[in-house]
Amino acid sequence: MGVRLLARTLRGMEEVCAQEITARGLGTVERLRHREVWFTSDEPDARLLDLRTADDVFLVAAVIRGVGHTKADLARFTQPSRTAPWRRLLRLRGRCGGPATANRIDVVASYVGKRNYNRYDIEDTVGEQAAAALGLPHHSRRDGAVPDDGQPFPIRVTVEGTEAALAVRLTERPLHRRAYKQESVPGTLHPPLAAAMALLAGLSPGDRVLDPSCGTGTLLIESRLTVGGLRTLGTDHNPAALAAAVANATAAQPPGDTAMAQPPGDTAMAWAVGDTAMAWAVADAGRLPVADGRADRVLSNPPWGLQVAPGGTLATRPAAYYEELRRVLKPGTGRAVLLLHDPETHLSLARAAGLRVQDSRPVSLFGSHPAVVTLSG
Repeated sequence: MGVRLLARTLRGMEEVCAQEITARGLGTVERLRHREVWFTSDEPDARLLDLRTADDVFLVAAVIRGVGHTKADLARFTQPSRTAPWRRLLRLRGRCGGPATANRIDVVASYVGKRNYNRYDIEDTVGEQAAAALGLPHHSRRDGAVPDDGQPFPIRVTVEGTEAALAVRLTERPLHRRAYKQESVPGTLHPPLAAAMALLAGLSPGDRVLDPSCGTGTLLIESRLTVGGLRTLGTDHNPAALAAAVANATAAQPPGDTAMAQPPGDTAMAWAVGDTAMAWAVADAGRLPVADGRADRVLSNPPWGLQVAPGGTLATRPAAYYEELRRVLKPGTGRAVLLLHDPETHLSLARAAGLRVQDSRPVSLFGSHPAVVTLSG
């Protein structure tokens, strides 16, 4: 019998995460829930830690059914929390690349819908029972922050409908906190969402991939970590953001990758003829320094004022953005995958520029509800 796991992801990206799990041979997908992909693996290992579209990956400890909305239903958590195979999961965690030891219990709970109890009630019920089973201390979050020293045994509890899941996170640090993100600016993109956008773009080795408003480079970095052999160009009107992108790209460079992250400058034309594998340039997204039809893919989180105000041409004429995408995309096969925070308004501009909408996927992103949109020329 295989080991049951679940991957947490952004709402709206569950199917993309499931596709990555299947494509990479990490397990057999069983089902999707709110922000969760459940799957099984006969031999889980450290490859799970490189699941790029997941916010986190967990070993399933127990499934509790019949959980209602009253405080009396908290009792349903007691026995499963005491009898779950915590010690076995601790060993499995070590086999999957996480710590195989712990000195305290750390529980985080979340639920969908209204209930007559809160997350702290769930966390304390589960934490006290797991602490008794493992002989480790548990500190309630009810009165504030818990100790952050030592090695936690991180238990995640999710409740949807009448079903609850108890699970153990593989690592101390959530997977979405990428080690390469040493530099950041307002509006920087959530890395698992960037990875999902890269998968939706259908990248292939040798593709020329452009981000006209690249910020600190997350989309292009995740693209390069997903598919090898890409020729990428990131442009932005902010030189400081580009400097941060170069720093992040250098930190993310995998062993054996000889494509150097060139400093920002007049590198766009070199990229256009294929001489530079990773290039950056200060540029106006409404007047891109790229020849017609040179981009196989465009991936971008355009600056439409949610966290970053549009600059240059886009400040007065946002339609120029979509006109430039239409111009630089390769005729017939070119594709753009964009994160749009006001999709209806911007899709009308895209259509007016001659772009066709191939797909639109609403996502929930830290309180906002943008859409990941795929366009073609």
